Amino acid sequence: MNIKEAQEKTDDWIKTYGVRYFNELTNMAILTEEVGELARIISRRYGEQSEKESDKNKDLGDEMADVLWVLMCLANQTGIDLTEALEKNFDKKTARDSERHINNATLK
Repeated sequence: MNIKEAQEKTDDWIKTYGVRYFNELTNMAILTEEVGELARIISRRYGEQSEKESDKNKDLGDEMADVLWVLMCLANQTGIDLTEALEKNFDKKTARDSERHINNATLK
């Protein structure tokens, strides 16, 4: 599914099963919580901390999907078309960074 379809599916799910969206501030707090859960797994699985036994079977993709889910909820609530926003963001990054990383000696 593409981003637009995912936003629509999220909206349909909320209207069918979720009753209504949580307010934007609540969803922002939930997004922060979900990013924290993702960060915990990545920092322990790929970083220097040892992974807790309770985290070893956590699905990294599922944690990323949780972040994306809440982000799509916030986008829907605030009238943001994430496809359009992402396309504009790529244009911005390309204009700003088209040579910056290529010319960065530390990345070679």
